[in-house]
Amino acid sequence: MAEPSALSSSITKPMAQWLADATAHETAGRFAEAEALLIQIINAAPDYHPAVHQAAILSYRRKRYLEAIVRFERVLALAPGLPLIHRNICEAYRSQGQLDKAVFHGRRAVELAPEDPVSIYNLGVIHYDRLEIDQAIAAFRRSLALDPNNDGTHFKLAEVLLLSGQFEEGWKEYEHRYGVPGVPRLLPPTDRPQWDGRPMPNGTLLLIGDQGFGDTIQFSRYIPAVAQRCPTVIMACSLEMRPVLMQQPGITRFIHRRDGTLPPFDAYCPLSGLPRLFGTDLGNIPPPVPTLKPDPAKVERWRRPIEALVPRGYRRIGLAWSGRPDHGNDFNRSIALQKLGALAALEGIALLSVQMGPGRNQIGRYFGRAPMIDLGGEIKDFGDTMGIFAHVDRLVTVDTGVAHLAGSMGKPVSILLPFAPDWRWLQDRTDTPWYPTVTLHRQEAPGDWDSAIAKLLRTLVS
Repeated sequence: MAEPSALSSSITKPMAQWLADATAHETAGRFAEAEALLIQIINAAPDYHPAVHQAAILSYRRKRYLEAIVRFERVLALAPGLPLIHRNICEAYRSQGQLDKAVFHGRRAVELAPEDPVSIYNLGVIHYDRLEIDQAIAAFRRSLALDPNNDGTHFKLAEVLLLSGQFEEGWKEYEHRYGVPGVPRLLPPTDRPQWDGRPMPNGTLLLIGDQGFGDTIQFSRYIPAVAQRCPTVIMACSLEMRPVLMQQPGITRFIHRRDGTLPPFDAYCPLSGLPRLFGTDLGNIPPPVPTLKPDPAKVERWRRPIEALVPRGYRRIGLAWSGRPDHGNDFNRSIALQKLGALAALEGIALLSVQMGPGRNQIGRYFGRAPMIDLGGEIKDFGDTMGIFAHVDRLVTVDTGVAHLAGSMGKPVSILLPFAPDWRWLQDRTDTPWYPTVTLHRQEAPGDWDSAIAKLLRTLVS
């Protein structure tokens, strides 16, 4: 690491080289070293805006979003006409839900660089977050006109088309998801074709659970129809999904997707590709049939502790408030347990937490009136979760996998949704064609969980 005195001497190394060294540290994931060197550069040359900009980017990568905004604003004061700065700060403001500022800088970036597809894409994402659907679609199409092979933009266009109910084009664009940076490869290299939906009476089809738990549960409803066209179906998925997927008729074999070996097959298809192959639109979404059934042994395993812990006569409300922290949209969809204080204040209910992961730690700070029973630490798989749901009257949850699980069981479910929800929940409705027993409670403005919770409470007390 360079000494501060070295930076004060233009003889030893040009400033740009010091910046390149800091960037190399950041690229290699050595964030502390990058930060230390950038601070030295900025102290030696406070108006050297490339270093301040790199420091802002580093803050953003370290998820220090407020610090990133301060640094980006400093860069704008030094170099207000650089489109890249506006392009980057709009994402920082978006991460904090400051969408008015985000859209201002997004538009400014496009004004300064009208042929930059990334700036146009970023603006489209902000329009999506503001539910400005027509503007979002127009931005993504414009970005694709400049960069037609960008799979990430195709995928984002798919999401906004599906959100607005434009399923035919949306499913086609959805096929670009495997080209999005960071998305794992669907399969090892193979000469087998992707299934086109035609009958395979004598062939073997490999179905792949290719996305998150919620997506896998949602799209598993197509498996019986697949089996009518392909009598031999191998299901490749994570072991956690086995208790769910093996209830679907037509699966002849289940394999763990992560073990690295695959049996012979004639064609493959991801579960998330089935809605397109079956021509799904708003009028023909198949129900989650058969309704998922919990293992009777799991039902009995959970009966005794729940009956012992829940006061007699209390309504049993299952509860989950947080999804996976590494989910790309988790900052938007998850909620702090303390925000649910009005729910916890209701009389005559007991809260059965099925929360897992880091969010479960918030239970230690819970002081609500309603008894809180922490079951997450004892849940081993979705079989356990279904066993618990057999004993609850309703599930209250954010948009995460357990919502799909309970919905597929036919349990009453209340889902708290952000202002700009995931595409599957559509717009401007309290119900969903995917799950008949689900009620949706939407934010009325970005970040406004109070409005969504107020709608939930009206449902619970009616």
